[in-house]
This record gives sequence, structure tokens and C-alpha cells, in this order.
Amino acid sequence: MTLQQLRYAITVAETGTITEAAKKLYISQPSLTNAIHELEKEMNLVIFQRTNKGILLSGEGEEFLGYARQVTDQYQLLENRYIYRTKGKKKFSVSMQHY
Repeated sequence: MTLQQLRYAITVAETGTITEAAKKLYISQPSLTNAIHELEKEMNLVIFQRTNKGILLSGEGEEFLGYARQVTDQYQLLENRYIYRTKGKKKFSVSMQHY
């Protein structure tokens, strides 16, 4: 399991279709499908239920994506803190004198 696979699964869940997710992620649809299948196989669960009308998030998948979001959010915090050296949200303020 990689962070990239987690991000792929999250994007597929957000968009609702693999085709739209692939466009948003700038990868091919077969590559995205393979990455999701590998993730499901490795985790031994079904994240998405495939139907003739598209995909649906399974019950296990919903729980899994909750954890996946936590992992990616924590990684983003680490990346911001240590790679980009930010210390939280930056503020921009403008003050002016009214005459």
C-alpha cells in the first residue's frame, strides 16, 4: 500500500467514477483501475462495488477511506512542517487609516 494508492482511492470516491478520477489525477483509466485493484487485493477487501451503472463505495470501503483520509492528512501535515517548513496557517492582514 502506498500513499499514491490511498490518494487514488480517495479521489475515485470523491468523483464517483474512475474515468473522472483518472482525468483529475492526470493518469490513464486502466492505470487507475489497476492501482485500485492492487490496493483491494493487498488489503483483502472490496473498497468499491462495480455495477453496470458505475461504482459504489462498499461498507468496508467507507471505513477504509476514513482511515486513508487520516493517513493522507497526517502526511500532508508532516510534509508542510518539515519539508516546506511552515508552522501552521499563514495570515495576511491589511491595515489602513481612515481619514
